[in-house]
Amino acid sequence: MKQEKWFDRNFHFQHNQFILPSIIERLSGTAVRLDDKIKGIPDSRLIKTVDNGWSVKEHIGHLTELEPLWQGRLQDMLDGQAEQRATDLQNNLTNQANHNARSVQELIQQFQNARQLSIQSLLSITDDDVFKSALHPRLKIPMNILDLWVFVAEHDDHHLASISTLLSINL
Repeated sequence: MKQEKWFDRNFHFQHNQFILPSIIERLSGTAVRLDDKIKGIPDSRLIKTVDNGWSVKEHIGHLTELEPLWQGRLQDMLDGQAEQRATDLQNNLTNQANHNARSVQELIQQFQNARQLSIQSLLSITDDDVFKSALHPRLKIPMNILDLWVFVAEHDDHHLASISTLLSINL
């Protein structure tokens, strides 16, 4: 089954309900879902790529690398910035990190630690903060804090689906 490329996706945010606890729950489960996907999979399969894409390990490393961006964007909105900080759209960190040389458990644990920092930040915001917003630098649409974390959860799911596809291919 084909999946839309992340940069080709459109987002239309209209989140104006207090559903942050549900989103936090979803975000908290990403590491568990990653761990479940790779159980019993030999390392040789976790480093395979298809069509010059990323391996399973590289997808996991990429998720970790973006946690500081999400945390920074949250802080941008809390600080009243007009626009969220930009990111490296070429994903140079992921492309240069050599995640395939690391153990998958180390990669997942590093992601879990980084995500836990994000969750702690989310748990500390007030109800009044949830709808603070700033312009997304690539999409050029306003996002509030809830929208941002729905976006992050969608990004997680995009990479989880990519991992599932890689693992389903008989390499």
